[in-house]
Amino acid sequence: MSAILAWLLTNPTVLAIGAGIVGAIGLAFQQRLAGAKAERNKQAVKELAAANDRLEMNREATDIERQTVGQTDDQARKEAAPWVRK
Repeated sequence: MSAILAWLLTNPTVLAIGAGIVGAIGLAFQQRLAGAKAERNKQAVKELAAANDRLEMNREATDIERQTVGQTDDQARKEAAPWVRK
C-alpha cells in the first residue's frame, strides 16, 4: 500500500493532474465569489437609483405643496381641473 502511495506522490503525471483539478476547483470558487459580488453591486446601483428617485419625487412634492399653500380655493380648483375625472 505504501508503495502505491509513494508512486502516486512521485509520479509527475499524477501530480500534474492533481494540481490541475485543485486549480480548476479554486478557479470555480473564485468565479462564484466574483459573480456574487457583481450581483450585489448591481443591486446596490438599483437601490441607489430608486432612493434618488424617491428623493427627487419628495422634493417635487414639497415644492408643489409650498406653491399650493398660498392659493385660494378657486385657484386650487383651476390648477387641479386638468387632473380631475368628469
